Amino acid sequence: MAQRIQGTEDLYGGYMRAWQHMQDVARDLFGAYGFDMIETPAIEQVDTFVHGIGESTDVVRKEMFRVFSGALMERILGAGSESGLKAKQRMAMRPEGTAGVVRAAVQENFVPQGAAPAKLWYAEPMFRGERPQKGRLRQFHQVGIEVLGASDPAVDAECIIMLMEFYKRLGFDPKGLKLMINSMGDAQCRPAYRNMVRDFILDHKDEMCEDCLERAEINPLRSFDCKNDHCREVMKDAPLVTDNLCDDCAAHYAQVKKYLDAAGIEYVEDPTLVRGLDYYTRTVFEVEAADAGVGAIGGGGRYDGLMELEGGKPTPGIGFAVGFERIALALASQGKTLETPAPSCVYVACASPDQRHEVFDATLRLRQAGVRTEADYQGRSLKSQFKQADKLHAAVCVVIGADEVAAHQVTLRDMQTHEQVQVPADELVQKVTAHLA
Repeated sequence: MAQRIQGTEDLYGGYMRAWQHMQDVARDLFGAYGFDMIETPAIEQVDTFVHGIGESTDVVRKEMFRVFSGALMERILGAGSESGLKAKQRMAMRPEGTAGVVRAAVQENFVPQGAAPAKLWYAEPMFRGERPQKGRLRQFHQVGIEVLGASDPAVDAECIIMLMEFYKRLGFDPKGLKLMINSMGDAQCRPAYRNMVRDFILDHKDEMCEDCLERAEINPLRSFDCKNDHCREVMKDAPLVTDNLCDDCAAHYAQVKKYLDAAGIEYVEDPTLVRGLDYYTRTVFEVEAADAGVGAIGGGGRYDGLMELEGGKPTPGIGFAVGFERIALALASQGKTLETPAPSCVYVACASPDQRHEVFDATLRLRQAGVRTEADYQGRSLKSQFKQADKLHAAVCVVIGADEVAAHQVTLRDMQTHEQVQVPADELVQKVTAHLA
């Protein structure tokens, strides 16, 4: 029997309605802030992700799914390496959303000189070759936003405010959420700080894991995010970025906090928060749900140098992403759900096979009017059709039998009260829509 790949899920029924509800909430909220939706390809050139995410990250080194055609795979196996492939032949499945959106912004010139910022949101599956576990899948789904072309700290604050409102509209109690913020500095102050952290790690090399010793030479800040508990304990004594910001970064961070304070947003400053991807600069943030046991349920930050890394002109950017599966688990831990009720419908019941043509016509007219309509296709008895209508959450059952056809009428049966009324057949659509309203 064919089976789905481990670490993936089938979205259908109530679970699919939950994912659609999350997108609907995003569409309404983000639209109020002026965001338009974007969808980028699920596969991109490898360099799109390497440039932005960083070659030293676990995402690029260990988790990114590579994509090859059958012919290319044979070629690689025959040559013993992929060194002969062109850049356009080296492809990967999307592990996160930002790099692809920025690549599209560069290629399509979303932010021409002097233009207003581009404000985009997406809802897409992502792919990472991780060991499947609770809240961590190989195919998962994210809702995210990106703002390109605005360096004002007010934009940072608005993104965070919008994120916290998003959680509220999804059903979270704001008191059960923990928002953490930090500044990672920029190209002016971070290099010196990176060297300080690198030296600290090397001074404690006997206490650090092999991954952290490797990170010391590539990206020492990622040691703050090490999964090894002892490394994280050692890193508590490392120099803090907030003590080493340049004047511009310190002023930017201070202004972001002032905006959040003015909006009544509660937050915790975490000077060890670095996020997992290399492209972040200045403001970073992350949100956890208390006692959910799934880690961060969303986060993001500023990435003012990413457009240049993807081949564009200098353009500031900021964004965040929220994981659907983790959101669903976190809400479930609070006894809540994203799932919306199954939709109701109108059921057209056929009293006998002789009325099959009239039932087909009535069903077609209702559907053309935008009414969700079901009918029997298995020759059930009228009693069995009423039972099926209940299972399909029908609000109204339209009954068509010999007497109805002879009188040019149909019978409308309210499935809750079981009250019935005869209406002219040519007024079916108007009467049904009026009853549903």
